[in-house]
Amino acid sequence: MSQPTRPVIFGEVLYDCFPDGRQVLGGAPFNVAWHLQAFGLKPYFISRIGDDELGRKIKSAMTSWGMDVSGLQVDPMHPTGTVEVSIENNEPSYEIVNHRAWDYIGYEISRNDIEHGILYHGSLALRNAISKATLDKIKKEFSLPIFIDVNLRSPWWQKDFIGELIEDGQIIKLNEHELSLIVPNQDNLKSRVQYLIENTKIKTLIVTRGAAGAIAALSSGEYFHIEAENITNLADTVGAGDAFSSVLLLGTIRKWPLSLAMERAQQFASRIIAIQGATTEDRHFYDVIINNWDL
Repeated sequence: MSQPTRPVIFGEVLYDCFPDGRQVLGGAPFNVAWHLQAFGLKPYFISRIGDDELGRKIKSAMTSWGMDVSGLQVDPMHPTGTVEVSIENNEPSYEIVNHRAWDYIGYEISRNDIEHGILYHGSLALRNAISKATLDKIKKEFSLPIFIDVNLRSPWWQKDFIGELIEDGQIIKLNEHELSLIVPNQDNLKSRVQYLIENTKIKTLIVTRGAAGAIAALSSGEYFHIEAENITNLADTVGAGDAFSSVLLLGTIRKWPLSLAMERAQQFASRIIAIQGATTEDRHFYDVIINNWDL
């Protein structure tokens, strides 16, 4: 009997530092791994922390949450990552400090933990050649299905690089603004989606649109649109896209129909934006979802 598919999550872990002085664990890949752990999966999280107080707090939080820390590397030279978050009109902006531990993820990989997995990664962690080389080696040595979550954070991306990157993925998720940056030669959402589907190897393209919901386009020609829920208790939108991605990945592993995975991803993202920050240590927060979905 083949082993069950395990999410293999590669990329940054850091602390989001908010204007009110709060420090909240973050980083898109970490957020996704955190949610998947709460949903009952056992993600293999590949990242790097500094040999410092923040790094120890990350490892402690992961251990307390029940997460596997065997893929978490400790860097003796570079500090744990931090991001300065500012909020304007309920939209977050980020100042991401360079040369942090997650820029230097090495190839310290357990074959048993990765070879039956589905690989999730973003684009931000590839800003440094060392982490990029590690991911490239993983892709070369393991024929894993790949879910790419595009996160365009200035100045850490270039259009040509992103274009090459998404050729590796079977599932690509990004937001509507990011889509317009990647495909500027088309003048509307539908034509941009069609351009990517027709000119890349993407099997499934997911575009989140905030209050307008989300769409999914498949290379087979199928197209889905999910309406956003009516939110009356918005706290902030930090981590909404990561919440959406975590459920899409869960649905892929559980083999849910894409329309159901999209609907549930929208539901969970709507719950996340009702709290401050991208994650929570409140297990009851997840219990409501788990019970409703019968996970």
